Amino acid sequence: MHNILEELEYRDLIKDFSNRDEIKELLDTKQTIYCGFDPSMSSLHVGNYVMISFLKRLQKAGHKIIAIVGGGTGMIGDPSGKSKERNLQTEESLKINTQAIKEQLERFIDLSDPKKGMIINNYEWLSKISLLDFLRDYGKYFPINYLLAKDTVASRLESGISYTEFSYSILQAIDFLMLFEHQKCAIQVGGSDQWGNLTSGLELIRKVKPGSKVGVMTCHLITRADGKKFGKSESGALFLNKEMTSPYQLYQYFINAADEDAIKYLKVFTFLSKEEIEEIEKNHLAHPENRIGQKVLAYEVVKDIHSLQDADEAVLMSEVLFSGDVLTLNKKQLEDVLGEHAIEVQGDKLLEEVLIEIKAASSKREARQFCSSGAITVNGERVSDPQKMIVKADSLFGVYTVIRRGKKLYFLVKHV
Repeated sequence: MHNILEELEYRDLIKDFSNRDEIKELLDTKQTIYCGFDPSMSSLHVGNYVMISFLKRLQKAGHKIIAIVGGGTGMIGDPSGKSKERNLQTEESLKINTQAIKEQLERFIDLSDPKKGMIINNYEWLSKISLLDFLRDYGKYFPINYLLAKDTVASRLESGISYTEFSYSILQAIDFLMLFEHQKCAIQVGGSDQWGNLTSGLELIRKVKPGSKVGVMTCHLITRADGKKFGKSESGALFLNKEMTSPYQLYQYFINAADEDAIKYLKVFTFLSKEEIEEIEKNHLAHPENRIGQKVLAYEVVKDIHSLQDADEAVLMSEVLFSGDVLTLNKKQLEDVLGEHAIEVQGDKLLEEVLIEIKAASSKREARQFCSSGAITVNGERVSDPQKMIVKADSLFGVYTVIRRGKKLYFLVKHV
């Protein structure tokens, strides 16, 4: 890549610029660049990781990175993308979330030198601004018409928006001004749904510090196969906390990406070079049945977000489903791999009864047919006798029995 801007555009990361030529000019020299992260939950998610990887690319190109954890703005709540008023968080939950988000960001951003990267909580300055100072020093720069025209406000006028959320954009603008004044921060980046908030920051700096060279740019919101964004409030959100989304679940999501998404995601989520991605794309298109793109993508994402060990383990766990060697899994791995298929079964029962109860067979005749044809395995062993007793005493970890029908259909019996 000739420069960082070309790389970001090759990866189709940038959606909007305040002014592309001005941003390019700024990026040609070392800059301080910031992005904010909302502590509305105790973990960031894969949608946030797009912005984290964006910052990492900028940092590798020699720019100083500042990640803002919104302990101050989080007390208000960003109305962006919300159709109704948020529930305000308690100070205690916000404090816990802010610390958790800070610890996650520390894993990804190089903080070895303050000249390379910093993580700051905007509560430090927002909490010190009095109401009168807020109105006099900042509110006066924002005409009501200007704020009403913001998408985040305009989209809520019919359903209703409180003054609290209405003022959110000004708070984020104050962040940019503060970082500009105290850290010489000239560029702010964010998701495309943040455009209104980012441009408010530009507006404030240009009015308070006329002639300042500042700019903003936004990332495309990366969508899932169903068209929804990788959001934390969507069902099936992919969290960066491995206790909330295991490395295996993350691996499975990306290995099941659609063919048309695999190369797009390789550009967005991985740090493979343009040449490496083009080689993978060539092989991927030549042999789509081998799912080459998806395998590299899933491995790289888990390796970068968690660790090499977690990525290797996710591959092994995936292979277990094809080999049927479920006895090699520990309890946590078994729950990761098959937990969503768990079906509670009361007491000890005949195999044919269990097959019907877990809907692996529709009748006793069908259950017997599956057994006699060798289609049923119990805890990795083929069972041909439909009268075999499935008992808790024989279960894995004293809880589970794994039943497989055919090569791919798995059922997890949870004994209760």
